[in-house]
Amino acid sequence: MPKFVVPGVDGNFGTLVAKYVQEFIPTKDLIFTAPKEDALISYKQQGIVTAVADFNSPENLIPIFQNADKVLLISMPFVGSKRRQAHQNMIEACIKANVHQVIYTSVLSAANPLNPSIEGIDHGFTETLLENSPLDYIILRNSLFAEAFISDYLLAIQNNASTISKNMGNGKVAFVSRKDAAFAAACALNSNFLHRIILNINGTQSVNYQEFLDIGNQVTTHNISYKKQTDEDLYSYFDSIGVPRNTDGDFSRSPIKATSEGMVSFGTAIAQNFLDISVNDFPKLTGRQPLSLRYMFEHLDDFQLGQRHPTE
Repeated sequence: MPKFVVPGVDGNFGTLVAKYVQEFIPTKDLIFTAPKEDALISYKQQGIVTAVADFNSPENLIPIFQNADKVLLISMPFVGSKRRQAHQNMIEACIKANVHQVIYTSVLSAANPLNPSIEGIDHGFTETLLENSPLDYIILRNSLFAEAFISDYLLAIQNNASTISKNMGNGKVAFVSRKDAAFAAACALNSNFLHRIILNINGTQSVNYQEFLDIGNQVTTHNISYKKQTDEDLYSYFDSIGVPRNTDGDFSRSPIKATSEGMVSFGTAIAQNFLDISVNDFPKLTGRQPLSLRYMFEHLDDFQLGQRHPTE
């Protein structure tokens, strides 16, 4: 009997994949997992097989993954050595469990050794593990999620701010909706024709940050402008409001549930054009075009960042 394992169905991204994958794959062939039992109750009530899976306990994963056709690896929401170890645990468990194919959600330019993004280190490490393993794989290099930047825009409006400060220079990126990236992952789970391949998952148009704001301003009739900052200025600002530099920090008083290292180094990567990738494999994989930024701004309530969990 076919077996498709979708871990992380308790998270923002995994919840969407769990929804979309049921459009393609029969419920009887699915296994949904999460680190805690209570996150799986609603899926059990739908008749879906569930299991508690902790990527920090690799031996627990092997019986869950055993002889699976496909297993989805959604990048862990913490950064650094702990994430790399969790990813390695999962990949080693897949090898021992005789998994046929792993679908991994990576990020654009993950393998470029000059990419300054802190997050890119973890993704490049994981991609290398897969490429040097006996596993079949589909690596989905996602662009930055538009929801995070749309949420920034709304926060500026709520605070009556006229500017948003970023260190993205004039670099461009084709922001993609998290919904589209999750749909792409569901399509990859359903594909029988892609093997040991890397795909770029981009949005409709590559824009710099002021152009992103211009689209939002046209739709909402607000007038938010881009204030360019250096990496050092941005680090100082995040330090001043209590945002931890890495996931070992204290997030209890932070207004932003993300690390300053992650945000600043992504901005540096954009400024240096590491995320301005012209190739977009989203239409080929999914059979449709990605959602536009204008559409997302026109439907703001549907494109919010949501609660984030930056630690394990």
